Amino acid sequence: MVMVKYEVVEHDGGWAYKVGDALSETFPSHDAALKAATKAAARQTLNGTTDGIVYQDKDGRWHEELADGRDRPATRVVDRS
Repeated sequence: MVMVKYEVVEHDGGWAYKVGDALSETFPSHDAALKAATKAAARQTLNGTTDGIVYQDKDGRWHEELADGRDRPATRVVDRS
């Protein structure tokens, strides 16, 4: 099973959460960023609908896949403050 890590980090004069190399918006406080990360992590584990997706990879190639809405990752929130 895939594990997606949400990490709370200082960012742009405030706090944000990071997943891989992607940062969320900036929050004014650590607690606000932690709360947002916890909510986002919980939403990612919810089942959705099976649907076709199209995405571009880092090399610029396009892919089409059928995404199973029941195949959700495990998540965890990391707070290193």
